Amino acid sequence: MKAVLDHIGIAVRDLPAALAFYRDALGLVVEEPEEVASQRVRAHFIPVGESTLELLEATASDSAIAKYIDKRGPGLHHITLRVDDIRAALEQLKARGVRLIDEQPRPGAEAALVAFVHPSSAHGVLVELKQASSGAPPAKAVRSTAQRNIRYQIGDLELTSLCDGFFGLDGGSMFGVVPRVLWSPKAPPDDKNRISLATRPLLVRGVRTMLIDAGIGDKNDDKFNDMYAVERARHLDHALAEAGVSPEDIDLVLATHLHWDHVGGFTMREGNGRIRPRFPRARYVVRRGEWEAATHTHERNRASYHAQDFVPLADAGVLELVDADQTIMPGVRVQRTGGHTADHHIVWLQSGGKRAVYAADPLPTTAHLPDPWILGFDLYPVDSLAAKKTFKRDAGGETLIFLPHDPVGAAGYLADENGRPTFQLAQ
Repeated sequence: MKAVLDHIGIAVRDLPAALAFYRDALGLVVEEPEEVASQRVRAHFIPVGESTLELLEATASDSAIAKYIDKRGPGLHHITLRVDDIRAALEQLKARGVRLIDEQPRPGAEAALVAFVHPSSAHGVLVELKQASSGAPPAKAVRSTAQRNIRYQIGDLELTSLCDGFFGLDGGSMFGVVPRVLWSPKAPPDDKNRISLATRPLLVRGVRTMLIDAGIGDKNDDKFNDMYAVERARHLDHALAEAGVSPEDIDLVLATHLHWDHVGGFTMREGNGRIRPRFPRARYVVRRGEWEAATHTHERNRASYHAQDFVPLADAGVLELVDADQTIMPGVRVQRTGGHTADHHIVWLQSGGKRAVYAADPLPTTAHLPDPWILGFDLYPVDSLAAKKTFKRDAGGETLIFLPHDPVGAAGYLADENGRPTFQLAQ
């Protein structure tokens, strides 16, 4: 692993006073600040030779920088070492017994991927590893990378991970009974406690062309989009076009379940206000029990289901209900997990001796790998726990796992590290 000094992070309490020293007294140039919403900090970079100083100004009273200043006062916070391959660097450090704060990289300032090494392994110094972006504009490069189509071949099945943009959900709700002090380093929340999530439908091309889930869609109003931090500058239509597929090319649309973040893109609103199926030639496949739950809601699940996303399918006569685990098309089979909803199912894909699985909400992100890290949204959490254990057992080895909501990676593999399961993102 080759590492060079990228910058030194300095926590500041009084920004004008800090600028008076670095900018006015020393005559250094301070670049335009960058907001890092996930860490609730504003970064001011000051080039000094081949490295930089980074003045870190807290933007929320409960941010890591604010807590650091309250405890230790302003001053040196961390040093950052730049590496070419951050994932390889983390693997090398773990192999040498180095204690890590972040076992998987996460988005940082300047559109970089970053991960922190615990001070106990660095002689009292907080060390940040950084993999720089390839030159895309700050705050857009990570999003751009995370949204790109990624294609895999499983025998005769061509699998393309798509993206319908990003949104935010309350971190506590996303991790259930797990305390914030444990999940926040893996999924940093914004100032409204929301963590960043992607929406990642899966395009399957075999004997027919199938779409598994379809993201949030574009029917929601501004209030909804603001509440859930919806960001769809690049969305499903862009991703399909990049894959060379038009809405008319889709033969089947398969729902893992009917929550709005998975099926909002099933329908669209026309100019006259009428809502119709987005994919005009497709049959839409839904498990019957899930349909019954979505159309007969109660106080506990009502906010998760938006009738406009799926009721128009029945009205248009394109809805197909299935009652049990079965093959939907050659190489594509659904398996009920329950837990998240009573009839939630995952999708197994198998061809040519190779296998993949669309994990849906039993494993929405890499941060949810530990067994008890279960969504607070799950209606039957004990069933979720059992299903998750079974899933991890069945999906081990060479099974390619597609994640529906990870903000950084689309797919990867389960691995075992000294008896502890880990997730390795695929390239």
